[in-house]
Amino acid sequence: MKIWLLLGLLLIHEALEDVTGQHPPKNKRPKEPGENRIKPTNKKVKPKIPKIKDRDSADPTPKTQSIMTQLMDKGRFQKPAATLSLMAGQTLELRCKGNKIGWSYPAYLDTFKDTRLSVKQHERYGQLTLVNSTAADTGEFSCWGQLCTGYVCRRDEAKTGSTYIFFTEKGELFVPSPSHFDVVYLNPDRQAVVPCRVTVLSAKVTLHREFPAKEIPANGTDIVYDLKRGFVYLHPHSGHQGVVYCKAEAGGKSQISVKYQLLYAEVPRGPPSTTILASSNKVKGGDDLSVLCTVLGEPDVEVEFRWTYPGQKDERPVTIQDSWRLIHRGLGHTTRISQSVLSIEDFETIDAGYYICTAQNLQGQTTVATTVESS
Repeated sequence: MKIWLLLGLLLIHEALEDVTGQHPPKNKRPKEPGENRIKPTNKKVKPKIPKIKDRDSADPTPKTQSIMTQLMDKGRFQKPAATLSLMAGQTLELRCKGNKIGWSYPAYLDTFKDTRLSVKQHERYGQLTLVNSTAADTGEFSCWGQLCTGYVCRRDEAKTGSTYIFFTEKGELFVPSPSHFDVVYLNPDRQAVVPCRVTVLSAKVTLHREFPAKEIPANGTDIVYDLKRGFVYLHPHSGHQGVVYCKAEAGGKSQISVKYQLLYAEVPRGPPSTTILASSNKVKGGDDLSVLCTVLGEPDVEVEFRWTYPGQKDERPVTIQDSWRLIHRGLGHTTRISQSVLSIEDFETIDAGYYICTAQNLQGQTTVATTVESS
């Protein structure tokens, strides 16, 4: 009995060793130490390449950041919107961050050297203050940082700020004009603007011809309305000439602007077209001499004159008088004649020689000369 019991226990013990042991199967060879235990596979795996930002493809142009803030109530500051509407009489204070700030504001404030405007530069910001504002102050206010090397400065386009401000005043839908009648010159090579600007952002503005009386449509092709400039003639021609005015409507009220005379000017843009003429090229001692320098140009282009004459080094007394006038050449064509006259009394020997006139406008300058001899 004991023998059978011992045999049973031995059989159980061997069975347990077969189950829990690490004996390799008989049909497979045992793996050597260090042998790769991962089964080979034919599955292709696409390697993952980390994404690298291409710095060269980035836009090298620096992003423009607004440096302008507006003083609000209780000493708060905030960046102004592209357009603002303020009541006339309010004080405007703008600040732009930077130790050297340039400013631009409506030309009206510069033309009349208005004491209501104050521009100051502080250590860390520039400050513009306008008190007792009026409808005439409506316009663009802008600032920019300046990059300076010594006394030479240039505008930093990456640091700018601007806002267009409507100063709303009771009874004034249009920005007031210094005159009741104005002239707009139509040049075939550039745009012309009828400056009907309003003080109310929501105002509806239309353009009208006085005779024959009719509304002139702003069709977006020939004429467009720009809120900040007025009615813009994109391609002026002689058919646009005449007297026009604008009409504004807002809040149930309407108002008529000043009238504008549109004159067509055919003279092309460029340096002055200049001529010079002496009253005589041979002058006797004691006689009077006058030399005339004339420029034919665009109606709205100013011309400056400079003279060089024989007695200049000896401080010979001369009289120089400049003038200009508009002439109409028919068919609505208008030209500006600018003249400068140099006059000498009691001609002397030192007055003989070359008389040189230089005329200059925004497009360049022209120099002409004539010779005067003593007879």
